[in-house]
Amino acid sequence: MRVDKFLKVSRIIKRRTVAAEACSQGRVTINGRTAKPGSEVNPGDELKIKFGDNIRTYEILDVSEHAPKGEAAEMYRII
Repeated sequence: MRVDKFLKVSRIIKRRTVAAEACSQGRVTINGRTAKPGSEVNPGDELKIKFGDNIRTYEILDVSEHAPKGEAAEMYRII
């Protein structure tokens, strides 16, 4: 799954366009490499996102096309 779509479906970032902008600006890394909006993510990958001065690290647990609001938080784990 594309990283911009994963960020939207998992509700880490609310809009896909905002997720794509974050990737294009170099604020998202997958396993230590800068991610483009179309970069693929898989379960077990480490995702780092820079929000202002904060850097949040997530481990991807599940990748699915659709996730209800209650299950979205089960797609990742904050490290």
